[in-house]
Amino acid sequence: MERFNKSPNKEIEFGITTGTAAAAASLAAFLAIKNKTISFVDIKTPVGILKIDVANSKCLDEKSGQACILKKSYNDPDVTKNMKICAQVKIIDQPQIIIKGGKGVGTITKPGLQVPVGEAAINPTPQSIIEENLKLFLEKNQGLEVIISAPNGEEIAKKTMNPRLGIIGGISILGTTGIARPMSSKAYMESLTCQIDVALAQGYDQLIFVPGNIGQELALKILTKEEDQIVQMSNFVGYMLKEAAHKGVKNIILMGHAGKLVKIAAGIFNTKNSIADGRAEIIAAYAGLVGAPQDIIKKVFESKTTEDMIEILNEKDLVKEVFNSIAESIKYKCEKRFSINFEVIIVRMDGTILNSI
Repeated sequence: MERFNKSPNKEIEFGITTGTAAAAASLAAFLAIKNKTISFVDIKTPVGILKIDVANSKCLDEKSGQACILKKSYNDPDVTKNMKICAQVKIIDQPQIIIKGGKGVGTITKPGLQVPVGEAAINPTPQSIIEENLKLFLEKNQGLEVIISAPNGEEIAKKTMNPRLGIIGGISILGTTGIARPMSSKAYMESLTCQIDVALAQGYDQLIFVPGNIGQELALKILTKEEDQIVQMSNFVGYMLKEAAHKGVKNIILMGHAGKLVKIAAGIFNTKNSIADGRAEIIAAYAGLVGAPQDIIKKVFESKTTEDMIEILNEKDLVKEVFNSIAESIKYKCEKRFSINFEVIIVRMDGTILNSI
């Protein structure tokens, strides 16, 4: 298995998860108690043995040690790249390994996640990897208290989904395989689905799905709903609706800016512009279907922004009629694909609702 973190300057193809970094820091800290100076540790993970560089380690006293791993850069926009994950371990008399969160590791405050409310945001797989690797070196009837920390984790967590998921005070220690692959969007998509779990755990029978922050702000402003009912789906409309159906969601309000939602009317369930655009074609087609004059259809088709298209439709008082038709199409296509009841609210950037609700 490739040695990770070996170059401080060159990005590598794969990285390690925060879970693997925590396991490596824990083992290095334990070995430091025996005054062992080490430059790397071999960590057993679900994908095999990973050789992880140790940034620093030291013995604190005859029963405790500490160490840090630098989660070095790899070819991915992962916000935890280049951050330190540290561990402090202490030998205890009970034959068990107790894992806690320290500074910069978040605390769970809402139900629905893999970790119970009130505990540190250290997921089950990382906990298992930490325990499995430490047990290889523990003597009979010996146990450890392990405290995982991330010195700048509280600041970095602001750039993650943690605040929306009710994880406060820091990052989460995550990972299911031990390695972090360049984001094909899979890890991000999985993090988005946690919003559904949190909402369902609080008993909501209707969720509001929005593209992102703007949609969330408008939903909070226009609808009398709770923030935890709102799920950001990013561009992954089809994936998120499939996950919602799988998790038993029965009622969804799809709400967002016209520039995103109109794509669903054409059966586009990944709304990223580089994958599929078609806004002008879609709005022009629906304008034609409701009887818009040819010059209006042509102006819409040649427009560059959705907001401009709306203004053009407004010249002939066609906005409501066109977007009612689009909303009906979105509802039909979603209900045909997913066993969920849908309502659709299409808005402008200023929050003006374009269709009848």
